[in-house]
This record gives sequence, structure tokens and C-alpha cells, in this order.
Amino acid sequence: MTNWTLDELARWDDRIQEKVREFGLDCYPQEFEVCDQNAMLGYMAYHGMPSHYPHWSFGKAFEKTKTMYDHGVSGLPYEMVINSDPCLAYLMRDNSLCLQVLTIAHVYGHNDFFKKNFNFATGTRATDTISTFKARADRVRRYQEDPSISATAVEDWLDSCHALSFSRSKNPSVPRLSHEAQLRRAMEAAEPPEDPFPLLSRKPEPPEPDLLRVPVEPDEDLLLFIRDHRRDLEDWQRDILTIVDDEARYFIPQIETKIMNEGWASFWHHKIMNALDLPQELHLEFLVRHNQVVCPHPRSINPYHLGFVLWHEIEKKFGGADTPEGRRKMFEVRESDRDTSFLRRFLDARTMQAVDMFSYAQRGEHYVVDEIADEGWEDIKAKLLRQTGTASMPVIKIHDADYGGTRGLYLVHEHEGRDLEVTHAEKTLGHLRHLWGGKVWLRCSLRGKPTLLCSGPDGFDAKLIN
Repeated sequence: MTNWTLDELARWDDRIQEKVREFGLDCYPQEFEVCDQNAMLGYMAYHGMPSHYPHWSFGKAFEKTKTMYDHGVSGLPYEMVINSDPCLAYLMRDNSLCLQVLTIAHVYGHNDFFKKNFNFATGTRATDTISTFKARADRVRRYQEDPSISATAVEDWLDSCHALSFSRSKNPSVPRLSHEAQLRRAMEAAEPPEDPFPLLSRKPEPPEPDLLRVPVEPDEDLLLFIRDHRRDLEDWQRDILTIVDDEARYFIPQIETKIMNEGWASFWHHKIMNALDLPQELHLEFLVRHNQVVCPHPRSINPYHLGFVLWHEIEKKFGGADTPEGRRKMFEVRESDRDTSFLRRFLDARTMQAVDMFSYAQRGEHYVVDEIADEGWEDIKAKLLRQTGTASMPVIKIHDADYGGTRGLYLVHEHEGRDLEVTHAEKTLGHLRHLWGGKVWLRCSLRGKPTLLCSGPDGFDAKLIN
């Protein structure tokens, strides 16, 4: 049983919007949908989208979450918000009135962040979000229903695309260069600089760029490279490569700003709720709910907690609480940063010690605390930065699409201090071979030794190289 009506929620929404304007937040038009547990489970499986192409992995995610929820192992989120214009958010029907009001205030914080942060503003098109997801879903369903293709072939192709979906540029705002543009850049780079003393020294012969190699520059966009360079693909296969890459591009800003975004929404729901002059019974429940959201987690980073603390620190450091100077700095950071730069700039030793930050590592069969913020805050911060956003994903680039003259792909893993997990690498290379239609090699470093992994018709192989 709920203790609210839709008219009541609409009145609270009006009051919250007044506070949103007073605080200077800039939001898309906001729409809410009230849903039950099953609908929320479905939206979670589809990453919040009201329409998405079908794939068995989404059904698996739905059943897993539902089983955990039914057995009390995990709960459901209070809300889900989509980066779209108008912004769409789902509210759980069983939530109390206080929780609905808090959630609505929280949603406006996300809405403002989506509209103003450069990762979303330059990497996504909010006005097209819902329509493009629906159009992609319709295209994939048509391929699955086409008897000349078959649903099984589409699912197999999607399996391999999903395995490599985030093996792409992590900066969606940087445009992808065509092969012709890469050629022009290589020729321009080969031009010798202007010599101010041409009569005094012999002009050196510039090195010849290898314009026959494909790609001319190492390419990180694996799905798009295959789409553009494998000529025997069917149109539906080429289209699905584009669809999966487009969706990865849409989700990267969310991965890159998890701490900032959740902290920003928590900061503003706290400000708005305190400004609403809540009745006592709602205010007491608000305090409990808010503290449940922003409390630290014992063995992992709670982005709501860390983001909430850091936004308060920024406001205090650059002018003071509720001052124009502090708010101006917050709005500037909200527009220009992502989690890695946000933590690098504003997470200092004092804050880390205040929140009792530590790191742990595996020792034999046990996990032990190896650093605490009082002594090793710089090491802990460095570890946190390596695990934040897309920094946790390996960077792998195609260096040669005709390795050894065999039409095989040669890739290089850019080692940043962490080895690849060989079991995962074996499966991923198998999917890459499926998409490329030929043998693939991956140069990497394992335990400090250069290693070449290979996936071909005879299976998987790994060997040390010089």
C-alpha cells in the first residue's frame, strides 16, 4: 500500500522545480513514469531503455536480478534516469511518499548533470536517445525475423559484438578519422620542418611513411574497423557492428562520470529536501533514507558517498557553503570534468583520511589491507584512478590487418601495469576471429615478459617472444 497519490506527487514536483530554479540548475523537461517491481527489473535489464533490441543476455540479466530480489539478496533502485530530452525517469510504485519526493529531487540533479557535463553534451544526442534506441531495436528484430538470416545467426553475431563493444575510443567527442584522413596526416607528418638555415646544412632525407599498411595509425575502434575493412560482410552484419558500437558510445559518458554524477544528484537532493520545509514525519524519514544512500560501503567505493563528500569539499574550498563563489566553482567543475580528473584534482590526503580510505590486496588465500590513507594516500589514490571509469578497461589497438601477408589481424595491448586475464583474452580473441573471419594475434605482456597470443583455426596459443 502506498501513502501518496499522483496529484500529491505532482504538487511536490512543482515545489521541487521551484527549488531547482532557485538553485540555478539547468534541466531538460522532466517526465516521470511510476512502475512496479517487474517493470523496474525489465528496465534494469535493458539499461533503462523503454525499447531495446532483444538478446539472450538481457533475459539472463533479468532472471538473475529477479532471483536475487525475490530471495532478498539485493534490492531495487529507488529510480532510474535516462539521458534524454525530455529526461525520462522511473519511480518505484511501492516507495513511500518521502522516498518519492527524495527521488524526484535526486532525478533533477541527474537531469542537470546530463544537460551540462561535456561528456554527455559532446558524446551523445539527448534529443534522439529514445527514438534511436527504438529504431535500432526494430532493425535487429527485422533481421531476426528474416528467414534468410535466422535469429540464431543474429544472436551469434551479437554475442561476438558484445564481447568487444567497449574496445573502442573512450572519448566519444573525438571524431573517428577515415583511412584517407589518416593517409593525409601521415604524409603531412613526414614533411620535414622548415629549415631557417638551408644553406648551412644538408637537408636530411625524411623517413618514408608506410602508406600501404592498414591501418595507417593504430586503431582502437575494433568493431568499426571490421565494419569498414571486411568486404564480405552481409549488410545486416555491418549494421549490427554499427549498432553495438553506437550503444557503447552512448554509455561511455555514464561510465566516465559515475562518482561525479551520483554525488551531484545526492548533493542536490539533500539541498532541495532541506529547503522544502518538510513536515516532521517526512523529515525524519528523509534523514534516514539519505544516510542510507550516502553511507560508505565497507569493502568498496560507494560513488554516492565519495561524490557527495567531494562536492561539499569543493564548495567549502572555493568560497564556502552556499556562497556564490562556491556554487560557481561547482558548476564549472560539473561542466568540465570526468571522474578521473575530478578525483585527481580534488581528492586530497585530508579528505581520504577523513573518510578512512584504504586499499587491500590478495596474499595467498587471503585479502589483507596493504595501505591506509594516513600513511600511503598517494598509492591508494593511484590505485583508485586506475580502477575508475574506462581506465579499468584494457586498451587494445589494431596495428596491422595483413599480418605476415595472411590477412590476419595483429593487435597490441597497451600495458598500464596490469596483465590481461588469459582466460578472458582467449574467449575475446575467439569472438574477434569470428567477426574478422581470419586469424588474430595479440601482443601483450604477461608477468613482465612479451607474449604473443593467437586465435586461429587450430585453437588458441600463447608463446613468449623476444
